[in-house]
Amino acid sequence: METESEPYVRLASLRQLHQVMADMNTARSLADTLQTVADGVVGALGYEMACVNLVRPDGDLVVAAFSGNSAAEALITGRVGSRESWLRRLNMGETWGDLVFIPHTEGWVLDDDDVPQWYTDGPAPRFEDEWHPSDRLFAPMYTPGVQGGASGELLGVISVDRPRNGRRPGAWGREALQMYAFQAAIAISNARLRANMQRALVRLEREQQALRASEESFRQAFEYAPSGMAIAEMGGDQHGRILRTNDALCRLLGRPASAMRRYSFSDLVHPEDIGTLLRTSAEGGRAELRLGRRDGTYVWVSLRNSVVADAADGPRFLLTHVEDIEERKRRELQLAHRASHDSLTGLPNSAELRSRLSARICQRPSQPGELDSLDAAYGHPAYDSQAGHGFDFAPGAEAYDAFDHHVHSVAPEDGHDDGTKGLAVLFCDLDGFKSINDRFGHNAGDAVLIEVARRLSRGVRDGDTVARLGGDEFVILADGLGKADAQDLAVRLRNEIIQPIRAEGRAVRVGASFGIGWAHCGMTADEVLKSADERMYVEKRSRPKQHRRAG
Repeated sequence: METESEPYVRLASLRQLHQVMADMNTARSLADTLQTVADGVVGALGYEMACVNLVRPDGDLVVAAFSGNSAAEALITGRVGSRESWLRRLNMGETWGDLVFIPHTEGWVLDDDDVPQWYTDGPAPRFEDEWHPSDRLFAPMYTPGVQGGASGELLGVISVDRPRNGRRPGAWGREALQMYAFQAAIAISNARLRANMQRALVRLEREQQALRASEESFRQAFEYAPSGMAIAEMGGDQHGRILRTNDALCRLLGRPASAMRRYSFSDLVHPEDIGTLLRTSAEGGRAELRLGRRDGTYVWVSLRNSVVADAADGPRFLLTHVEDIEERKRRELQLAHRASHDSLTGLPNSAELRSRLSARICQRPSQPGELDSLDAAYGHPAYDSQAGHGFDFAPGAEAYDAFDHHVHSVAPEDGHDDGTKGLAVLFCDLDGFKSINDRFGHNAGDAVLIEVARRLSRGVRDGDTVARLGGDEFVILADGLGKADAQDLAVRLRNEIIQPIRAEGRAVRVGASFGIGWAHCGMTADEVLKSADERMYVEKRSRPKQHRRAG
């Protein structure tokens, strides 16, 4: 680039710079782009040598292209300089806009760092603006779209050596190099994007033998994707109807493509997961739920949604990616079971017991006016669950249903059986269990606990909960019992427990004390358990000691 006539730059020089910038953006590969960048500095900007240092994924910079000196190119191409050393260079010297100039009077401190560099011979400068062989000039390249290097992400650095006119670049030369570095960053970013796209297309062609045209590439990616894909209507009377499925989704659900077109996802989802589906956003929404197979079973899947837009009419189709997560869900359920159940007996543990108990009791509004206010707040009963389309959801419906479908828990009155049915909480503490541990060891004690858990589970109804609270304490939740029913249940369970138990080759006996508490809305789980525990101790103290010991 001519600098003697600044600011009057020859038109030929501008055309040459314009052509080099155009060449950068038409290079076929990232390597060609980098080399074009280096060659352009020498050919259009008038420097004798140029080097392009590119930031690697690990943050260090590698010499990716060189121009102007074949000996220097062979010496440093492919060598790596640490990011710390480069940042040190870019933070010292003089700043010319985004450029960094380190004069020979300061650059000697960099001679021993790990940045690849070359040295040119030449006489010492005679004039103030003459280029010294040890002067250094760097043009940082930052990610496109960021004005000013200080706030952008460093993409690489162009380093140049010795202008051909022997002078330090003036205002035009500096502006040209800075503008060139900015355009080079855009070209390199575009080349990387093209390289990534080309690698993706090559992989797609090898696996699916797809055509390179965009429509055919999409068809191939859809049809032969290893996981399920579906396209559904978006909007209109047919909103949510499945239009097209790939082979992977048909295999996953065991349904032919022709049959799939008769359904929407709401027809296939497990009834318990319909709320999850309705809450899932159409644009970028994700959900984990169960879809029905043809044989009547269900499989856990992850749904991811995106909109296929029509340029003229806006969003038209919903593209859904369906991934089989059955194995992961099975592992998660196993882990959740271990976290919520006692490892010895397999019964729900203390945390799970409190969770189930809390789910059955609530603070329910008792005045008619309060229920009316809920209707107004949540739009119930005006809310119509069928009015929503596809994955839309009417807010507030679940919040109302939490009250609307809750069975209010009440407790029989103390002192007499008035026929009220409630949630009975039976607190069971084993009598004489410690002596078994002391006499026969903990293995025998564990065997007793396992057998007691089995007998308790066998003695209750389906739907009742038997949990191990800890140690030799158990709790039974039995809903829909009257006072006499609960007392009869406690007697039956005690009679089961006191039967001989085989442990470590010998028959042992334990007794059991039961306290019956009642859960009703307005109480906490801990309050309910404390009430049953206190009644158990009252019952334990009221029985003769010999009746409380193991036989």
